[in-house]
Amino acid sequence: MPLSLPRMYARYDGVSGGLRAEMDLLPLLLRALLIFTLRMLDITLYTIRVMMVVRGKKKAAWGIAFLQSLAYLNTIHVIVMDMHSWLNMIAYATGFATGLVVGMLLAKRISSGVTHLRIISSCYGLYLIAHLRSAGYAVTEIPAKGRDGSVTMLHCMVRQQDLLEITNLVESIDPSAFITEQSLRLIWRGFWHGIPKHRLAGAVQKG
Repeated sequence: MPLSLPRMYARYDGVSGGLRAEMDLLPLLLRALLIFTLRMLDITLYTIRVMMVVRGKKKAAWGIAFLQSLAYLNTIHVIVMDMHSWLNMIAYATGFATGLVVGMLLAKRISSGVTHLRIISSCYGLYLIAHLRSAGYAVTEIPAKGRDGSVTMLHCMVRQQDLLEITNLVESIDPSAFITEQSLRLIWRGFWHGIPKHRLAGAVQKG
């Protein structure tokens, strides 16, 4: 595959009476920058769209998918203008990777959903229950048995923005605790950390 190089051309300068070589580099850089921007936008929107699909938000998913398709088609259109440019290839790959990271950061920032946290502890169940409840979290405890004997299984429903706080709290008490989390779509009633009872329904529905 031949490497596309900046086009060199010479033109006559009537003022100086000489020849001056110019390199048509700016259009190539602008084209690569456009490819990078469009591809980053495409992947960022893709990441957000997947989150909307999982949460059942049809209208938001439709709108984001429409914008994502436009960004993708324009990216392909710019690329086919010069299929042999290594600069375009690098811009495409860099935009893809950057868009993935940006999408993850945006998804984390705008996420306000609800997560089911399951915690299994073999030795520190009572301590975890006491500390979690003193921190304001609702905990449901279930005695269980594992391969090596009795364990305590804790169930907590927490907001996404509280997930890091509660996992850090658990690991500070029991570093060997087994923790799993699962995003939830539909919630009815219950107690939620940081949300007054008269605002519970509205706060959960918005998530």
